[in-house]
Amino acid sequence: RKFNRESQVLFYLNDAVTQLLDHKEEYTQFGLVRYFAEYFSSVKNSNHVLFRELNYIRATQHNRASFIRVFWRCFRQIGKSGDLLSVPEYRSLLQLLCPDFPLEAVQIVLADDISDGLMSFSDFIYAFQLQFCYQEFLDSVQVIYQDLLAGKSPNTVIVPTSSSVEQLVSVATEESDREEQQQDAVDSSTLAECVDALCERFKHSCPSRTCLREVLEQTDKVSYYGFLQSLANHESINQTIGALPSKEELLIDPEMDQELDKLIAQISVSPGSNSSGSAIGGLKEVQRRASPRRNIHHRRKMEVESDGSTEETDSSEN
Repeated sequence: RKFNRESQVLFYLNDAVTQLLDHKEEYTQFGLVRYFAEYFSSVKNSNHVLFRELNYIRATQHNRASFIRVFWRCFRQIGKSGDLLSVPEYRSLLQLLCPDFPLEAVQIVLADDISDGLMSFSDFIYAFQLQFCYQEFLDSVQVIYQDLLAGKSPNTVIVPTSSSVEQLVSVATEESDREEQQQDAVDSSTLAECVDALCERFKHSCPSRTCLREVLEQTDKVSYYGFLQSLANHESINQTIGALPSKEELLIDPEMDQELDKLIAQISVSPGSNSSGSAIGGLKEVQRRASPRRNIHHRRKMEVESDGSTEETDSSEN
């Protein structure tokens, strides 16, 4: 773990230097000390993933959790309004924060035909959090599940390594029919045994073995997507990731609600304002803290809910 923390520090330091060299004229006017202070402050506050490329967002678990948190802060109003959206529509929202976010990375299937149906914000974000933070682990579990479904004994099931899982998942997906997988199930204790062996040698992040055992002890038989759904709804896993509050508090954010109320009040009293203007429109007045990331010419011109920060931006110094 110590090595992992140190390697992540080096990752961020390398990115900070790369950003500085790529956009030297833009950032050096702030001074090098302030530049690095702003960069690492944005990393600490989870704002650093805004408008960055997918490879960067996926590079560390902190980045992945930060992206989940930013998505929640930006679009939780959808949940408060009770709107139901399709997976492609949620993907469009993700692309507002990460322009190269692919559709296949949002193919969350927790029940029959859900990919063609509608999901609430709460159902989507917890399922997406699980998939996004533990994608490599879930891919490996899928390979194990398909082997068990094919009738292989636990002793002959191949526990994938992190380097081979992509190829195995691709082959297994081609050889099996997804609809049949959703209808079938495997012995929970057998799957638990194989998953436990996977955790012992897995190099990427994965849920705690205690949580995995708790989920698999709930029933004698389990389907792959039933397993995913139970993991997505497991509060201990949510707490371990640390990006989202509990489901009971998901749509509660008094600080941000106060900011929105102020904006709505300003809009309603401003000359020529439209009384029917939405709170989303009011977000255009929210200041976003500048942080040393990609060149501003490559940033999406959209307004998002910040991480509660109302500090002055660097634009006053230009």
